[in-house]
Amino acid sequence: MTITQPDLSVFETVESNVRSYCRGWPTIFDRAQGSRMYDEDGHTYLDFFAGAGSLNYGHNNPVLKRALIDYIERDGVTHGLDMSTTAKRAFLETFQNTILRPRDLPYKVMFPGPTGANSVEAALKLARKVKGRESIVSFTNAFHGMSLGALAVTGNAFKRAGAGIPLVHGTPMPFDHYLDGTYPDFLWFERLLEDSGSGLNTPAAVIVETVQGEGGINVARAEWLRALSDLCKRRDMLLIVDDIQMGCGRTGAFFSFEEAGIVPDIVTVSKSISGYGLPLALTLFKPELDVWEPGEHNGTFRGNNPAFVTAAAALDTYWADGQMEKQTLARGEIIESHLRAIVEEHPASIAEYRGRGMVWGLECSDKPLANKIAKRAFELGLLIETSGPESEVVKLLPALTTTPEELDEGLRILARAVRDCA
Repeated sequence: MTITQPDLSVFETVESNVRSYCRGWPTIFDRAQGSRMYDEDGHTYLDFFAGAGSLNYGHNNPVLKRALIDYIERDGVTHGLDMSTTAKRAFLETFQNTILRPRDLPYKVMFPGPTGANSVEAALKLARKVKGRESIVSFTNAFHGMSLGALAVTGNAFKRAGAGIPLVHGTPMPFDHYLDGTYPDFLWFERLLEDSGSGLNTPAAVIVETVQGEGGINVARAEWLRALSDLCKRRDMLLIVDDIQMGCGRTGAFFSFEEAGIVPDIVTVSKSISGYGLPLALTLFKPELDVWEPGEHNGTFRGNNPAFVTAAAALDTYWADGQMEKQTLARGEIIESHLRAIVEEHPASIAEYRGRGMVWGLECSDKPLANKIAKRAFELGLLIETSGPESEVVKLLPALTTTPEELDEGLRILARAVRDCA
């Protein structure tokens, strides 16, 4: 694919240096539909990025778009703070009937603000309020957001440094596989909790991702998650599962923790909950934890009614039966088989592949190789990003609605990109 150099001058002169994704994809996008994006010069790109997991049902999904257009055209409420609206009622009823009740999950639903970081901040505040303690335990290579509370439980040194102040009241523990099985799971954590001289204040909560997306597609075993849940119960700590990127079906089931058979005390949800890329976040928690005073945590844009509309339509369309989960797991097997072949072809360059459902990563032995592969993939018409503490993992996050033909096309482009760079 020949790409003419676009005029990026207004972005380079007016927009802040903080912009990042656009540096890896130096073109000007104009349209998007399904799993494809189009730049203003007419070039087509297969999107295996999906808005960093915010577009699980693809770009401009026609069913969700129709619901949104109908709502706007009838002058439905757009901005509602936490007022009761017909759109919010429809979403809450659909979420309860389609997601919570079939899974026997009793959660109360809080709208903390429109982003994942808002949801994490609310979860941390609530845990501290309930337990009357300050300390939160997180895990190595975790990512929970860019606001100060979320950064305090995030592992990445570069992102943490951006805070400009000490990030306190968070203690990291080894994530699953971090010590390569050298020691029993949670040996260090248990020892610190038992020892009154350890210096670890009794935590209010533990926050964990079942699959660390930004941390390098690190997949926690189901038995590790069950042991963590048991530890939290025994030690009177709340368990918070951050399902912002891995929820809404990314790993197969609607919630990524379902496979482990656990019921977290608090769950953070965002990204694809609106289904359309519209900002929306939820903080879910067990009813006995609902100790908030009215207005104690709020936000101007927590009542994004157009997002309620598309969210309800997404749940009705894709989660009324079990087909989406089965489809995601089947397509995950397609991805896995392709990645296995790539690793077998390039054993010296690609260390391993790992993932669940439709989130996968290729870890490069030579860490700068991952960015080279992503750059070459863009030149060939495929959008992928990297993750991991040194951007050493090529990350695949295609929409759940990506067809088998599109998956095959994208994975063949990836294989060529690896071949060209390795």
